Amino acid sequence: MKQQTNNPHPSASRPWAKWLAVAGLLLILTATAMPLFRFQGDVFRYLYAAGALSVFIGRLFNPCPSDNLRVRRLYRIEVWAGVIFCAGAFFMFYKNGGAMDWMAFTLAGGVIEAYASIMIPKAREAAHNGSGKR
Repeated sequence: MKQQTNNPHPSASRPWAKWLAVAGLLLILTATAMPLFRFQGDVFRYLYAAGALSVFIGRLFNPCPSDNLRVRRLYRIEVWAGVIFCAGAFFMFYKNGGAMDWMAFTLAGGVIEAYASIMIPKAREAAHNGSGKR
């Protein structure tokens, strides 16, 4: 007989995906701060690209632990933040782009991450209480 757990999805226990996304966000933070402190070289580009890829992969493999449609959409938005960070990494290496195009994508991805991190607990609580409204 199969043992039941409180976890609605059996694949929802992937802590490596969460840690990979957090490590990627820290790499993006470090790479974004390096030009501000006048570090020489292209190391920050590779750090940013590695962080963007880590965020994308971590968010892609982080399954949504809820059946609520709003919570699932917020988790999907986090995946799109990873895509936006990857677009920023592309513009770091693109020769014909503007000097600060990557920064616009970094800010957009950061805004999406901040929005999702604020709204996911609220949406989970609303789903748990049974009210689908704000």
